[in-house]
Amino acid sequence: MRGTAGRPGGLSAGLIGLTRQKGIENMRAYDFAPLLRSSIGFENLNRLVDFATRGEGDAYPPYNIEKLGEDAYRISMAVAGFTRDELEITVQDNVLIIAGRADPSAEEGGRQFLHRGIAKRAFERRFQLADTIKVTGAGYEAGLLNIELTRQVPEHKKPRKIEIDGAAPPARPVIEGEHAEAA
Repeated sequence: MRGTAGRPGGLSAGLIGLTRQKGIENMRAYDFAPLLRSSIGFENLNRLVDFATRGEGDAYPPYNIEKLGEDAYRISMAVAGFTRDELEITVQDNVLIIAGRADPSAEEGGRQFLHRGIAKRAFERRFQLADTIKVTGAGYEAGLLNIELTRQVPEHKKPRKIEIDGAAPPARPVIEGEHAEAA
């Protein structure tokens, strides 16, 4: 197999051949997990790919996305050490932004740490939301920030059944030239 387009092996074999020529031995495996973990409620692949290619940075703070029902979701984010006043939730242009800003005056307090395993650093986490996903509430309990989301599909976007009329199809319009030939 020569690996060129139009010859045995086809285009994909040609591409593999090109990558090997450039010193790349293995084709890159694609992991779609980043596409799914930060997008809720829509399947627009172009927007997902665009959002994923921007990069996500580090994984702090950790979070879960749960589907609670047919149209209900919850994002649970571990924000140990943050108070309610240090957390901010905003929605702008279908992007849910969760930010945490540690209060430096409360942090010092004359404490001396021998080991500091609980990270309390500033963060900003973004989630792309579909047009139909609305944030309905937020709560803070036991170090977890819980954000409630609901899918609200407008009436004009919901599927509707179209009845098929039993009448005969409308008569075909007759063009003047065809009418004269038929007579």
